[in-house]
Amino acid sequence: MTLELDIVSVGMVTAVGLDAPSACAAMRAKLDGFQETRFVGPGGGWLVGAPVPLPRKFTGEKRLAHMAAAAILEAFEPVPEAHGTAALVLCLAEDRPGRIAPEAPRLAARIAEITGIASPHRTRIVAHGRPSGHVALDQARRLLADRSVPYVMICGVDSYLAGLTIDHYLAERRLLTPENPNGFIPGEAAAAILCARPGNGAMRLLGLGLAREPAYIYNPTDLPLRGNGMTAAYRMALDASGIDMRDIGYRISDLIGESYFFKQAAIASLRLVRGHHGFQDFWSPAESLGNVGAAVVPIAVGMAMTAAKKGYDRGDPVLIESSGDDGSCGALLLTAGRMSRRRVAA
Repeated sequence: MTLELDIVSVGMVTAVGLDAPSACAAMRAKLDGFQETRFVGPGGGWLVGAPVPLPRKFTGEKRLAHMAAAAILEAFEPVPEAHGTAALVLCLAEDRPGRIAPEAPRLAARIAEITGIASPHRTRIVAHGRPSGHVALDQARRLLADRSVPYVMICGVDSYLAGLTIDHYLAERRLLTPENPNGFIPGEAAAAILCARPGNGAMRLLGLGLAREPAYIYNPTDLPLRGNGMTAAYRMALDASGIDMRDIGYRISDLIGESYFFKQAAIASLRLVRGHHGFQDFWSPAESLGNVGAAVVPIAVGMAMTAAKKGYDRGDPVLIESSGDDGSCGALLLTAGRMSRRRVAA
């Protein structure tokens, strides 16, 4: 039983574009959506964030539902026959202070109402924050492999722009402010990717790894960071695809600006690279969008797919990684080139 899948289409709603083409073009151009918010920072000035410029001033659960619905409908446009048959996997924030729309089933119902999705399959909820997309892809490939569904729509939606959330991360000294350069910019976004069985899409999932880092950012025992979790996730994805780390074309990471996550990614790469290898470019959506939580992996997949289609990608295959505050780590390999065709022939 194969556990591969293809990415068929994408949709995005971000601070730099309300659809995938415009968002990817803006991120390629290194534009950002950073602006002063109405949240007060520690020095009394306005906190910088990356809000989505929705045409209507929706707030709370309604805002998230409309963002997610727009991304899903965009991803359905090239494949209208999937609209009534795809299973939905919804990627949401982890259990953190101030989380918007904590009642996931109600949010899912609201999204279904807006999009008009009448799928016979129940919606699956993955609430692990940034690594949710990796977990969702693992679920999607299993659903597709046992032929229980023809398509799986993965949608990630999240927002750090909520009062209690801002207060919490300010108290933890984790937001980027003039007084704290080692922090992240709070953002929000939604992104969707439509998945199908191999042979139906532009990009193929070759390998996926999920692991946990014992020395996570809130680790109370002060264990030294050795990158064990991300290294294990890399290794699982590489072993599944039969590819060496030095053969990766480039990487896309969910790095949000804090030094901990930079160190984790660097250590994992150094532990697995053997022998000489060429330059590996490194992209991060956070450079334009800030920390967008559970939306980041679908955004990264969309970035890779758009880059491959437009011919500005930095090699094949691409490795996409993410990690959460609780130590959860994910890595996956996508290809759009000859490697995909060789595996089909095999």
